Amino acid sequence: MSLTLPEAAKLATDTLQRGVIETYARNSAVLEMLPFMNIEGNAYAYNQEETLPGVGFRGVNEAYEESTGVINQLSESLIIMGGDLDTDRFLVQTNGNQVRAAQDAMKIKSAALSYTDHFFNGDVDVTPLGFDGLKKRLVDDQVIQVGANGMNLTLPMLDALIDQVEGGPDVIYLNKELRRDLKYLIQNDDGYTENDYDAFGRKVFRYGGVPIKIIETNEKNEDIIGFNETLGTNNEVASIYAIKFGAEQYVSGLQNGGLSVKDLGELQKKPSLRTRVEWFTGLGVFHPKAAARLKGITRRNYK
Repeated sequence: MSLTLPEAAKLATDTLQRGVIETYARNSAVLEMLPFMNIEGNAYAYNQEETLPGVGFRGVNEAYEESTGVINQLSESLIIMGGDLDTDRFLVQTNGNQVRAAQDAMKIKSAALSYTDHFFNGDVDVTPLGFDGLKKRLVDDQVIQVGANGMNLTLPMLDALIDQVEGGPDVIYLNKELRRDLKYLIQNDDGYTENDYDAFGRKVFRYGGVPIKIIETNEKNEDIIGFNETLGTNNEVASIYAIKFGAEQYVSGLQNGGLSVKDLGELQKKPSLRTRVEWFTGLGVFHPKAAARLKGITRRNYK
């Protein structure tokens, strides 16, 4: 069984845990939609289909030509993510529990933004305790490069990105400036709608029926998929990602035991109340065409 965080929050019986899960999802357009599989142990091994076996025809008294498919055996390890949230008893005594709740929310928001950053930009060669993100995982035909030094976004580029995802994507992720660019391109097109709502009642912009979601900054206020990539001689290009979600089929989060939230009470070493949030989590990409990246988009000059 797999659940997104908004779905998991509805099932949580502990008020503190439910609030933390909702905060994670509300602060990340990825965690709002990404399903999470519960697994046993600290890693998950699976087979990823690469090439299907051939099928042919034969005549009477003839044999078929043997053909075997190609399967890649992969494994995803869980990481330990979380943190301790300490609030001085004086602040709680003089201002009430809302000050502790505010500090907890800030910490959880930071963790949600950090996970989102790793989802796209994670690289275990740089951050060994993290996990590889889509930028590192997507290769070959799943990366569509536009121009030697980048180009302005066009609708055919976006259509090519959508077509590169098996079965069609569930979402397209881009930065805020590119969302404005896309809206400008299709404002008079029949494919544009903004009448649907997400899990938190916010309006959703769609292109060809696919939701368009904005990815902004990480916990350090750095652009996650902004105009900070390099292509050729241009070091101000951005990427757009199209993703299909699905446990054991496409793109899915992994976890062991779900998000853990514990109120540890007052510490002995200092007069502070501590909350510990911890998550044994990871990421799996189960199909080679579960996601695609459009690379090299430049800023549009509207003058």
